[in-house]
Amino acid sequence: MAPSMSFFIFITLLSFAPICFSFKSNNDNLYPQYYYKSCPQAQQIVKSVVAKAVAKEARMAASLLRLHFHDCFVNGCDASLLLDSSRGIVTEKGSNPNKNSARGFEVLDEIKSALEKECPQTVSCADILALAARDSTVLAGGPSWEVPLGRRDSRSASLSGSNNNIPAPNNTFDSILSKFKRQGLDLVDLVALSGSHTIGNSRCTSFRQRLYNQSGNNKPDSTLDQSYATQLRNRCPKSGGDQNLFFLDFVSPTKFDNSYFKLLLASKGLLNSDQVLTTKSRESLALVKQYAENNALFFDHFAKSMVKMGNISPLTGSSGEIRKTCRKINSS
Repeated sequence: MAPSMSFFIFITLLSFAPICFSFKSNNDNLYPQYYYKSCPQAQQIVKSVVAKAVAKEARMAASLLRLHFHDCFVNGCDASLLLDSSRGIVTEKGSNPNKNSARGFEVLDEIKSALEKECPQTVSCADILALAARDSTVLAGGPSWEVPLGRRDSRSASLSGSNNNIPAPNNTFDSILSKFKRQGLDLVDLVALSGSHTIGNSRCTSFRQRLYNQSGNNKPDSTLDQSYATQLRNRCPKSGGDQNLFFLDFVSPTKFDNSYFKLLLASKGLLNSDQVLTTKSRESLALVKQYAENNALFFDHFAKSMVKMGNISPLTGSSGEIRKTCRKINSS
């Protein structure tokens, strides 16, 4: 049987599989009950602060979810992204993927402060990021899952890792997939996790090349719906307006659902890294179609991929530390 046909059958069978949002971590050092005795109110505290922040600004759900992604792709899920620059540390917040776009740090500060009052130096900033990402997804109407816990915090950051490991909006499909595989993630994880773009915003500077000079020929991207491109050009000119914000999913920008995939099939993906899922790989296109038709399947795969991503190279045992504040390492 041809590999492509096997893949289509595999995806079809998945669509009829029972949906379950409780998963066991592949890393035995991480498990959902980690704080049950040491800080039983931990998850409720995180959920409460996140809920307040999202109620104040719906966009914050996407911002917190993105922080977890950008943290895990740089030396694992260790809260290195949250560190400010200090002696011996150059912050990842200044990298190309994070500068002028990563946000939500004050929400994490509030969560950490509340947890330090409840149970000092017990809950890691890395676990806070993982829980906040899950709670943000649920608050936006997406799936829930049990978050494996027990990560510890790094004592260092990697600006170069942040610049090189996080997929960029203008990366090719092969480059993006390579960056996912480097983290132990596969094609299903890539397409499912890209579905997080069902909520949130992107800046003009992240997709401008698609409107004016996609291939260095001073022409717009031929894979972008031209009526949609005309709308985008109204607020994203050739120069200026770099920070102007646009919905990644203009149909339901604050609701976590599968409309993102429907837009991709209509050639209305905002970022090049979105649209290549339908134009550069038959296998990824098959998944996009499945998710566009079956919201429950998308939710199932997304939840499983979030657990898998959260397992990337965690610090456990005596490695790292439990920071007192998320922005700096503990003084020795």
